[in-house]
Amino acid sequence: MTDANTQTNKQGSSADHNESLRERAAHAYESALERAGETVETSKEGARDAAHKATDFIEGNPLGALAGGLALGAVVGALLPRSEREKKILAPVGKTVSAAAVAALAAAKEAGRGELEELGLTKDAARGQAKSLFQGVVKAASHAGTAAAEAGREQIKPAH
Repeated sequence: MTDANTQTNKQGSSADHNESLRERAAHAYESALERAGETVETSKEGARDAAHKATDFIEGNPLGALAGGLALGAVVGALLPRSEREKKILAPVGKTVSAAAVAALAAAKEAGRGELEELGLTKDAARGQAKSLFQGVVKAASHAGTAAAEAGREQIKPAH
């Protein structure tokens, strides 16, 4: 009977051990799930903050954004691979990066244009200023020519 009791105790001990392992595995799984959820939330908040900061930067400094976009485009262009195999493998990435760079450039250009319009520096305003300046130069030249002609006539008049 002692063998039967020993066998029963071993089975009970083994069952307790298996139950303990199950509990620890379940706890580890739940803990990992919780940490993964926290990581996802932290990543979402970080991405949201980065997007807000980028938007604020572009709105506050469109020319800086344009310069940054051009620099980024130059770096990406310098880093793009040259071999045919690499081109085939990385073509989708290059197209995506290129499209993103074009979109960033267009956004920076539009923001810069809007900023210049707010300052009153538009094509029409520049054209009007150039026209006004040209008319002023023509008027000044005309007055200078008239004055020179009169001065010349005064010099030529016979002394009576």
